[in-house]
Amino acid sequence: MKHRDPRGHWILLLLGGLVLGVALLLNGAARGELGESPGRVAADSGVEPPASVTGGGPVVNLADGPMRSARPKPRTIALTFDDGPDPRWTPQLLDVLARHHARATFFVVGAQVAQHPGLARRLAREGHEIGNHTYTHIDMSTSPDWRIRLELDLTQRALAGTVGVKTRLMRMPYTSTPGGLTGPQWTAAQRAGRHGYLVALTDRDTEDWARPSADEIVRRAVTSARPGEGAVVMLHDSGGDRAATVAAVDRILTTLSAEGYRFTTLSESVGLPYSSVRASTAERMVGTALVFAQRASGWLIAGLATLFGLAGLLTLTRLGMLLSLARVHVRRVRAKENVPDPDPPRVSVVVPAYNEEMSIEATVRSILDSDHRAPIEVIVVDDGSTDDTARIVAGLDLPGLRLLRKTNGGKPSALNAGIARARADIIVLVDGDTVFQRDTVRTLVAPLTDPTVGAVSGNTKVANRGGLLGRWQHIEYVIGFNLDRRMFDVLECMPTIPGAIGAFRRESLASVGGVSDDTLAEDTDLTMAICRAGWRVVYEENALAWTEAPSSLRQLWRQRYRWCYGTLQAMWKHRGSIREGGRSGRFGRRCLTYLTLFQVALPLFAPAMDLFTLYGLLFLDPWWFAGSWAAFVGLQTLAGAYALRLDGEPVRPLWALPIQQVIYRQLMYLVVIQSLVTAVLGARLRWHTIRRTGTFTPDGRSVPARPSA
Repeated sequence: MKHRDPRGHWILLLLGGLVLGVALLLNGAARGELGESPGRVAADSGVEPPASVTGGGPVVNLADGPMRSARPKPRTIALTFDDGPDPRWTPQLLDVLARHHARATFFVVGAQVAQHPGLARRLAREGHEIGNHTYTHIDMSTSPDWRIRLELDLTQRALAGTVGVKTRLMRMPYTSTPGGLTGPQWTAAQRAGRHGYLVALTDRDTEDWARPSADEIVRRAVTSARPGEGAVVMLHDSGGDRAATVAAVDRILTTLSAEGYRFTTLSESVGLPYSSVRASTAERMVGTALVFAQRASGWLIAGLATLFGLAGLLTLTRLGMLLSLARVHVRRVRAKENVPDPDPPRVSVVVPAYNEEMSIEATVRSILDSDHRAPIEVIVVDDGSTDDTARIVAGLDLPGLRLLRKTNGGKPSALNAGIARARADIIVLVDGDTVFQRDTVRTLVAPLTDPTVGAVSGNTKVANRGGLLGRWQHIEYVIGFNLDRRMFDVLECMPTIPGAIGAFRRESLASVGGVSDDTLAEDTDLTMAICRAGWRVVYEENALAWTEAPSSLRQLWRQRYRWCYGTLQAMWKHRGSIREGGRSGRFGRRCLTYLTLFQVALPLFAPAMDLFTLYGLLFLDPWWFAGSWAAFVGLQTLAGAYALRLDGEPVRPLWALPIQQVIYRQLMYLVVIQSLVTAVLGARLRWHTIRRTGTFTPDGRSVPARPSA
């Protein structure tokens, strides 16, 4: 089979991951909590603002020449609103201003402008002035100069991309009146002045961010030490519930208009030219790109949140199904414990072998050392091995052992060759790296006394479970594979009898034409075909087979890539069973639906769950997301403890489960993604074999002791 394994898409995947990371950081940085509570206190800079500033007007020019400040003209009020635009509150405030034919100044947060460009355009269209309030509402007094410049520049880009203008007017977050300026804030104001900005403060701070009553907001806005003086009034149109602010603004406009005050923009109130100028074409293009990136990152987060919910729902659904049906399986097994054993059938064991010199002797000896009371023959099919596999088997000279040599044709052809030479009607198929317990053959073939059972899956155990990778695979075999098989047994829709251990009725094999080489997962393809032919396929938990799992991440990737890709091929091949009736239709609707949801869709959604959890830890409520992750791992651990108990295994390996969720699970997700990409691109894979490390001694004595019942 020609190897055409796609490689270029990994570059696309890495680039996609980079773009995704930038989008998450952009959105996360823009989602900082807005309001009047700085994240940290600025260190004392040793520089205090001069008296000419603290005692001067609310508009300070530090851009050119000596420092100058300005106050609003008499009976002129400049209403200013910080932190918006907000999709709920800004439109309500604009409606109030429109009813009173008043104009105001809005100090906008760049990220909010990018997220709600229509509101920014409405501000400009209705004649209101726009000022810069940084991109993410940072505390400029605690930020370095490069961050201040970046925040102000990004907001300018957002305005250029939405409104087509730039503004010279800015207000620093967390500032109020000139007299309230601290040394660090004065230093930050000077930095902004060097970048060409007019710094806006306020005369009357309503402190509506603290959510006082509308009456209190009105009182703070209209109270004046000198009758008839002009004022800059600070309010907020975002950052929380602004219902009181909306009500207060209506009353402020009504009250002060009746007293002869007029309401205009901040620049006009102090006699300065309009602060906004038209942005260049290049600036508008850059701004449009920024706005699109910001909005796209918002859509991305919304999508991740949706997938987070779907993945969590699917995970909990699968866990509930596995545990509840595993309990049903346990009751069924216990009900059969006192049924007397029938006369044991004669068994032929077929062992396909390709370059298995490290383990083949242990495999053969463990099978022939069986306590099965009927004759057992072992047929080792050497599929053109280039090592000493055939020589080792030929040198054993054990009763019941036969060696069949053939040119290399792949595992399905080796299995079919052995099945054709087998003399018994009950045929056990075993991989060449597998070791049996003494009672494995006897317990494995026992369910075949039921004439409706066409095949039996045994219980595969990881022998080399000493290292962390081995423990992870051991946990996966017990929790994932074996709990799944208990459920499939109850639902009568077994998709896979593992190549390591399976017993078949000759008649069931003949009914599907033997082992097909249409897919890379010949064991899954064969099992599905037998189910579609109307046979029952059951799981025998006490039939243990010890196998050597991959000992490196590279080998593990190759193995799981082949398994996953082959399973996708088998699912596609047998998709027609969904429309069929009888046992075949029940198999298709139950099994293929389950596999599609939980072994294809869930691994695709689950990375979104992990990404959104990481995003939540960094930018949202870290305690909630940490608690959710801990609860998820806790449920997995409880399920794992139950699965290990059912298999008679100790629960000690579960200490590795949290680490498995962080590393191993991500690897399995990538395997599914790689397999789907390979399938969509139509690429074909060659047969992959893992490198054996010699886990088993020739007589199989390195197999762990049988777990207690």
